[in-house]
Amino acid sequence: MWIKKVAIDLGTTNILVFVPKKGIVVNEPSVVAISKEDGKVLAVGAEAKDMIGRTPDSIVAERPLKDGVIANYRTTEAMLRYFINKALGGVRLFRPEVMIAVPAGITSTERRAVIDAAMAAGARAAYIIKEPIVAAIGADIPIGSASGHMIIDIGGGTAESAVLSLGGIVSWGSVRIGGNKFDASIAEHIRRKYGLAIGERSAEEIKIQIGSAMFMDKPLSMEVKGRDMVSGLPKTITVTSDDTTEALQHDLEGLVEAIKEVLHKTPPELSADVMDKGIVMSGGSALLRNIGELIAEATGVACYIADEPLLCVAKGTGIALENLESYKRSILATK
Repeated sequence: MWIKKVAIDLGTTNILVFVPKKGIVVNEPSVVAISKEDGKVLAVGAEAKDMIGRTPDSIVAERPLKDGVIANYRTTEAMLRYFINKALGGVRLFRPEVMIAVPAGITSTERRAVIDAAMAAGARAAYIIKEPIVAAIGADIPIGSASGHMIIDIGGGTAESAVLSLGGIVSWGSVRIGGNKFDASIAEHIRRKYGLAIGERSAEEIKIQIGSAMFMDKPLSMEVKGRDMVSGLPKTITVTSDDTTEALQHDLEGLVEAIKEVLHKTPPELSADVMDKGIVMSGGSALLRNIGELIAEATGVACYIADEPLLCVAKGTGIALENLESYKRSILATK
């Protein structure tokens, strides 16, 4: 009754915190700014992201998660503590129960690190659940039925595809392709083609404003500011959505291959179900223009973007936490 529950989507790019009966209470970048001199945490979340690429030598703004898993334990713990406190506020008599969504391909060591970080950050009990399962729950897919459903969750660090049936994962695949890789590819393409150096924030802005997975009949365009590689001076150029499509070709090919691989591993009965129902896409990078059309064309299976794809994992984790008994088989390790 008095025990608070908190569901966390521990993403490479964003952290979302879901509190039952309140919904999503935190949606901030998973970035921490640290002082190099004494190792103190100076800022977390949106405030820290504003510092990326703009800090003096004495401050480093870093992402403690890489490809969906913990790259820096101490920073992740500080970040989790900050977000749990922000979500629950003020003085608490009891420590909260925390459920965290992790990539399907996580190793037992990585899983242990997530549980330990959550406990150290003030959790009373920590549960781990695989992202494709909660993404499907959050996208309103009835995963408990004896029927195949396919979900593709494309986040900041990884893209995970899975076929689910009877509340479990039947076949899955994970590739380290996601929003961050898209940003890096766009920045690299602009550097090669236009001789302009841009930062990761500008690349992300281009992806959001005009990015497209397929060439468009009427390309979008925007002005981009950066540093000229030859003169070293500031320069402004115009970039089109065709540039982003060219830049992302290689990454999208890798993504499509991974999805096909999962379909190859799926039993025939479930494949037939997936053909009938189509593929559901979640995750922030599912918002890239025409990505659903590209996957549908490559696989021959209809593709739908879930409502609020960015929130699916957080909402699904919250639902699983509220109904622990029903999803008991889906939960990995507890402490």
